[in-house]
Amino acid sequence: MKNTFAALAALLVYGSLGAAPQKQQVAQAPTEGKKNDTPISAITYSAPLRGAPATRVGGGTRSVATKSVQLSVLAPNDTGYTTRDKPTLYWYVSETIDKPVELTISSTEPLEQAATPAIELVLQPPVSRGVHALSLAEHNVVLKPGVEYQWFVAAVGNAAQRSNDVIAGGTIKFVAETDAVRARLKEASAASRPALYAGAGIWYDAIDELSRLIAAQPENRELRIQRAALLEQVGLTEAATFDRAALR
Repeated sequence: MKNTFAALAALLVYGSLGAAPQKQQVAQAPTEGKKNDTPISAITYSAPLRGAPATRVGGGTRSVATKSVQLSVLAPNDTGYTTRDKPTLYWYVSETIDKPVELTISSTEPLEQAATPAIELVLQPPVSRGVHALSLAEHNVVLKPGVEYQWFVAAVGNAAQRSNDVIAGGTIKFVAETDAVRARLKEASAASRPALYAGAGIWYDAIDELSRLIAAQPENRELRIQRAALLEQVGLTEAATFDRAALR
């Protein structure tokens, strides 16, 4: 990533960004899994770190070229957990924009230890309004267990004035799946997995499972309502509004 954006992002969240260029593409919402119309239960996210410092940044509305745009990562306010070493990350943009969008992920380890994984992608315009997905598996990026990573999405309005970028970011940590969660997953239906992960404090797996269900069943109103409710629990009201508007 260009030094200007790295420096700007570092001012927003502790740590520095060091990203190695990768194939320039972003995954759209995955469509894996069988279609399942079984109603899903209410989803309540139980944050694993009560009172932890906020690490999510962005979410405000700023101008990109001539448009007012809100950019949000679908992440909790503090560090979110995943039990997958190559998770899928989701982000939201409120308007279709005709400027590049940059995505990066890097470790918060000391620089001498944080060589890989790192990723830098540039999504060329136009970038459509809505929820987008970034699959780390597609880019062979593997998270180290117990290490916190920062990830950022930036809409570049003017390449010569990077201080005007619209930036959103969050943090993620790969943790071991507990025996209790593993046992419950063996008996869980696809429709109940998002609630199971959310209740166990595994944010990124919960939002991924739910987003995959939505991709497979785009007309399922209940799934949209469930994701909107989950997003509202962590203050992502604009992204939640997008899901609710899709039901009209």
